[in-house]
Amino acid sequence: MDQYRVLEIKESVFESNDREAEKLRAELKREKTFLLNLMSSPGSGKTTTLMATIAALKDELRIGVMEADIDSDVDAATISTSGAKVIQLHTGGMCHLDAGMTRQGLEGLGTENVDLAILENIGNLVCPAEFDTGAVKNAMILSVPEGDDKPLKYPLMFSICDVLLVNKIDVAPYFNFDLDLCIERVHKLNPDMKVFPISALKREGLEPWTDWLREQVKAWQA
Repeated sequence: MDQYRVLEIKESVFESNDREAEKLRAELKREKTFLLNLMSSPGSGKTTTLMATIAALKDELRIGVMEADIDSDVDAATISTSGAKVIQLHTGGMCHLDAGMTRQGLEGLGTENVDLAILENIGNLVCPAEFDTGAVKNAMILSVPEGDDKPLKYPLMFSICDVLLVNKIDVAPYFNFDLDLCIERVHKLNPDMKVFPISALKREGLEPWTDWLREQVKAWQA
């Protein structure tokens, strides 16, 4: 039987990306640009949440958005109506962004007049969780129709995020969704995670989230 070697390339790829991510964060710190990586499943309401967030903060912060999708520019077109600076990123079929790809996006966006840069990552709870983008903080959205058991199914995503936005809370009565149980499951994985129940569509419950984000940006710029 032929002899062959098995090369474990996954670790080295991650190590290289982690170094690039740390370098990118250091550059963003010098530029006083706060980068938020926003992740979720498709259809959870990322773009609607972004629109509501921008509306709440645009008079205080200069905001830029990078819309990452495998294809199309639908979300970028929507965000462009918010008054925020926006750029569309196409990943060519890849289901995640790494630090190098994020850097390319930031260069295209331009950070010289941006206080808050938001990366709307690919709609996926698996691949994006594995790659450090260079963001200062990671946030994710879980929509009520997805179920309160998502933390059990995708533990890595819930473990690496700083904030969980439980979106579409206004329709909770129509779904078998237990918010307290969801939060309990989240905190078993990540005791420090902030959890904000919101309805992005109705613009309800957003103030605690936008207050937190505003404070994070100001602390980063201090």
